[in-house]
Amino acid sequence: MTTLLGISGSLRKASTNTKLMRHAAEVFAPDTFIEGDINLPLYNGDVEKADGIPPSVQKLADQIAAADAVIISTPEYNKAPSGSLKNALDWVSRTKGSPWKHKPLAIMSAAAGRAGGERTQFALRLMMMPFRPEILQGPELLVADSGNAFDENDKLKSEPYVDIMTELMEALKARV
Repeated sequence: MTTLLGISGSLRKASTNTKLMRHAAEVFAPDTFIEGDINLPLYNGDVEKADGIPPSVQKLADQIAAADAVIISTPEYNKAPSGSLKNALDWVSRTKGSPWKHKPLAIMSAAAGRAGGERTQFALRLMMMPFRPEILQGPELLVADSGNAFDENDKLKSEPYVDIMTELMEALKARV
């Protein structure tokens, strides 16, 4: 029984990164797929000291720990991952048990620009290093012009993108 956790770095309802994450999960075909919720309160050390870890943060940390593998699909906001994703990483880092440690992780991105989020993936890899997950180094799935990359069923239209996604998901399965 394989459990895959997907995290979209975008909170937008019609997010192309959420579409990309869901399409990747279908290609991976786990027994169980869970979408992590990163719509969390802003990290504040005073809040943590007074109230502890919010239940929504602990739930995400527990989902990461329980998953056999994780995929993160993130947009590129000003050459980096979204603030909501960074905030979620900061909060989860404050939980007990190092949920990311040795966790197989595939990163992908969908962005409006022609590079498809190349810089955001670099920045996310850097952000993840302290947590010590097993980040797949490739292939890189960088979906450019993401507003036009999906069909009416929220699937990638480009065969080369689907081929890269399939290769990435096969590599992630091999790590599980």
